[in-house]
Amino acid sequence: MGEQTEFKPGAKAPNSGTYIEIGENDFHMGITNPKQIQLEQGEKFPETTNKDRKWTKKGND
Repeated sequence: MGEQTEFKPGAKAPNSGTYIEIGENDFHMGITNPKQIQLEQGEKFPETTNKDRKWTKKGND
């Protein structure tokens, strides 16, 4: 079983770093100006722009 890579609002951040909002169509079209946040380990993820989006760790962080 691998490490979780997508997180719902209210979940706790597993590691400190920058997280970016992803959505159901981001693989095909991308999200224009996705919301980005900086969290410390254990902090809770805030609400996303809409219910179909989640948070993931930003690459090269």
